[in-house]
Amino acid sequence: MPQSLAVSPVVPGLAAGNIPVILPAVQGTLMKSTQTPEPLMGISSRTNVDRRDWNRMALALALSPWLTPAARAQSLSSAAGAAQGPRWQADPFSLGVASGQPQPGSVVLWTRLRITEADAALNSQSISVVCEVFADAALRQPVRQWRVQTDAARAHSVHVVASGLQAGRPYWYRFVCGSAISPVGRARTSPAANDAVDRLRIALASCQHYEQGYFSAHREMAQRDLDLVLFVGDYIYESSNPQYMLRKHEGGVPKQLDEYRDRHAQYKTDADLRACHAAHTWLMTWDDHEVVNDYANDLDRNFSDPKVFLRRRAAAYQAYFEHMPVRLGPDPAQPSQMRIHDRLAWGQLADVWTLDCRQYRNHQACPDPNRGGGRVVVGCDALADPARSMLGMAQEQWFTEGLTRSTRRWKLVAQSTQMSSSGVNTPLGRSAFTDGWDGYPQARARLLATVADAGLSNVVMLGGDVHMNVAAQLRVQANDERSPVVASEIVTTSITSRGLGEKLLAQIRDSNPDIVHARSDERGYTLLDVRPEGISAEFRTTSNPALAEGVFKAQAKLAIRSGLAGVHKEG
Repeated sequence: MPQSLAVSPVVPGLAAGNIPVILPAVQGTLMKSTQTPEPLMGISSRTNVDRRDWNRMALALALSPWLTPAARAQSLSSAAGAAQGPRWQADPFSLGVASGQPQPGSVVLWTRLRITEADAALNSQSISVVCEVFADAALRQPVRQWRVQTDAARAHSVHVVASGLQAGRPYWYRFVCGSAISPVGRARTSPAANDAVDRLRIALASCQHYEQGYFSAHREMAQRDLDLVLFVGDYIYESSNPQYMLRKHEGGVPKQLDEYRDRHAQYKTDADLRACHAAHTWLMTWDDHEVVNDYANDLDRNFSDPKVFLRRRAAAYQAYFEHMPVRLGPDPAQPSQMRIHDRLAWGQLADVWTLDCRQYRNHQACPDPNRGGGRVVVGCDALADPARSMLGMAQEQWFTEGLTRSTRRWKLVAQSTQMSSSGVNTPLGRSAFTDGWDGYPQARARLLATVADAGLSNVVMLGGDVHMNVAAQLRVQANDERSPVVASEIVTTSITSRGLGEKLLAQIRDSNPDIVHARSDERGYTLLDVRPEGISAEFRTTSNPALAEGVFKAQAKLAIRSGLAGVHKEG
């Protein structure tokens, strides 16, 4: 039984067993768990509730944070000592529960205690929380139990790395704290590394501006039969635009830790978002709005002193960790640094990378001296500099080494934005938007040349950010038919954030024959069905703006065939 754990810097609100070292440059600390986790009983690999029944149950539970008195009594009797905790006046689990970053024997389980004025005396206390894992949706087959301490230093968040589990199967979990019990969540471990898996079902999503619409896409995702939700950035927005406001952010633009905490908490008051977290295990990366629009490494659009901006970035990263089911938090020695990039193996079917396109990148080329960030340029010589990188050279090397060594059927690369070119041909030359991959063309060509030179097949780039559905062919030399297609691309539209106008999008389509499909007028997410013989992608959309009662349809269906680079429309 493991007695110690490697943890990120903001524990003891994190309990674990045998966490693998993910990033040598980010050193965790060693500490003892407050309670050594022990298995409560053996489990069967089969359950009596099928996944479709569970999806309906998870949605109902996530929308109703308090359970019945009978259920509460049952929980407290099974969680030894939990009844001696706080007697809550208001539900502390109103932000819900979540699971993420699965591995064959473990998965991260998350919650955060939301302490209201009615329980304000508890803010200054260290609070004990019990996490229970079950083998069945009826919660009759307990598997393991953990007790962890949390406090205000980590916003009373809890991260439990639930270890010692079976590979490739679902589990059900909940948290207990004194008189309160959380909603029930469903988590999934990944298959064993050598398992011959025949399917992986993913919902790809990004860009959910709270003010610009409702999270009805998450409601549909919660009801879907999925293995993973893959979220590729802009989980929160720091900004506001009254012109497109359907509901309002609380407070101003966040810059301090408490302000970012409040913004994350407001997003998790959305019942559909909580339902989707409760129903499915998530993989995540970020883009810019988790901190501030268009930031690049240590630079923001206002050209703030890097030391000042990095303090803001540290606050944003800390709040992000406190609200997400991720294994690692900010580096204790350098709190403005936090590893988010990772690789997940799904049996022998697929490797899934999550890349960080913000933290390590070079600053945008040819900036406007009056306002930083991305802009559209023509004739920017700096774009040809081969030393420039979107990922940073260390991450780029880590990724390309892993990519070329991968032996799994599919190589799925999740990163925050569109990789195919979206420049427009003008009388003065071709335009480039400097915040996207067009602003780092040599880095893009370098990555795709690695795919070509290594003879890799079945490489699929997955992105978000641009608020439109895109399917495209990827070549070392974009839009050049003499350059072979080496990879495929699927970019999902936004959950709520408004898209480009049709006039500009038409120019983009006309200037980029590699783009097979592009529409920015609808909101939604993308369903990916990964099988050994191919991948099907379905753009699930509703009209703009996304309404609470929004109805979703298939905007387009795409196919990628194993062994043949490129994406093709179906039907």
